[in-house]
Amino acid sequence: MLSLNSRVLLAASAVLFTFFGLAGYTLERIYDDSRDQAMRERMLGHVYALIAAVEMDENGNLVMDKEIPDNRFYDPDFGLYGQVASNDGRWVWRSPSMRDMTIPFRLGLPRLAQSAEDIVTPSGRHLYLFSYGVVWSDSPDPRQAYTFSVAQDLAEFDAQSQRFHRNLWASLGGVALLLLTIQWFILRWGLSPLQNASEELRAIEQGRQSRLQGRYPPELQGLTSSINDLLAHQREHLERYRRTLGDLAHSLKTPLAILQSAADNRDDDLPQVIHEQVERMNQLTGYQLQRAATSGWTVLSTPIPLRAAVQKVVAGLRKVYAEKGVQASLDIPPELEFSGDEGDLMEVIGNLSDNAFKWCRGQVRIWAQSKPGPRSGEVDLFIHVEDDGPGVPPEMVRYVMQRGRRADSEIAGHGIGLSIVRDIVQLYGGSLEIGESELGGAAMHVWLPGGPKG
Repeated sequence: MLSLNSRVLLAASAVLFTFFGLAGYTLERIYDDSRDQAMRERMLGHVYALIAAVEMDENGNLVMDKEIPDNRFYDPDFGLYGQVASNDGRWVWRSPSMRDMTIPFRLGLPRLAQSAEDIVTPSGRHLYLFSYGVVWSDSPDPRQAYTFSVAQDLAEFDAQSQRFHRNLWASLGGVALLLLTIQWFILRWGLSPLQNASEELRAIEQGRQSRLQGRYPPELQGLTSSINDLLAHQREHLERYRRTLGDLAHSLKTPLAILQSAADNRDDDLPQVIHEQVERMNQLTGYQLQRAATSGWTVLSTPIPLRAAVQKVVAGLRKVYAEKGVQASLDIPPELEFSGDEGDLMEVIGNLSDNAFKWCRGQVRIWAQSKPGPRSGEVDLFIHVEDDGPGVPPEMVRYVMQRGRRADSEIAGHGIGLSIVRDIVQLYGGSLEIGESELGGAAMHVWLPGGPKG
């Protein structure tokens, strides 16, 4: 059977490697997504540079009569290529860096349409292609529609990605091994009292000491005290048996002496003497055994009033946003309670109310209600926070719920409040929904199933 040290070390190793594995995978995904986004934005910048370099001639035809600011379009060694083509196939311009290359750019894109893809050419080159549809005028004439395309050789970017991934996993692996080493020393130090107790017990078995004498942490003091009491009890029993044997031996001396004397003198009443003394010895033996067998004693979440919590949060926010003069109305029955962690409730109410005060124009409404849950004796809790601000468009709902996302980067904040609320609510098996308020702004609806009784 594995030791406690080995078990805890194996469990810690499994947790650490699982955590670092997930962390490494997540970081890789974030890095790759960021790289793709950066590449897309870079390609769009190159497209804008190409658009700035072309002009319409007197005949209404598009011509490339300006020098492209980026010199990489002129040298194939830099791996940057460009192409402009009319959607009706009349005119095509290619950057000097392409020379005799053929790159399968997308053609015929409508206005403002974008296309991005990774390809591997037959020669084995990894390219990132980006195309952008442009209409040179508002005329529906298809001859005025063009597709601007750029391509980037990804050899250098792939090498950077490989170095990043290699360094990432090497760093995470090194940190994991370091943490395991530290964990091993911590376990050795933390379990040393058990090791000391084991050594003391071995010394007791070998007769070198009679009890546990070391100083042990509070968690082990009950155990060591019980062991010492048990050892003392055993010593008491042993001593009692020893005393009993001595008393029994001493008590038997007299009957044995009488028998010996009767046998030596060959008394006439020897049978009667033997019978009497044997009976006496039986009584003495039974009495002493009865004494030896006598052992004596042995030693071996409060529900939280919802209205009070909301009032506390609102009172603080009124001070924070005093200059806005927010009119906050509360409609929360006094009997409503939240059966959970008070810190969780304050996080939910605090984040939703802070958002409402921050985005509102002057009015905030917080109300709550309870409804019978699906199971007998349970009541679901519903909390609603509304404001008269700009609201959240339906297409932005999923976006603002993501950690670090904000509807307006000009407003101060970190963009994690709604994600915190969502995570807490999900821990209780509930949900967070964003809708439109009757006040004209956003409405945050929190459902907590199986909540306090109303």
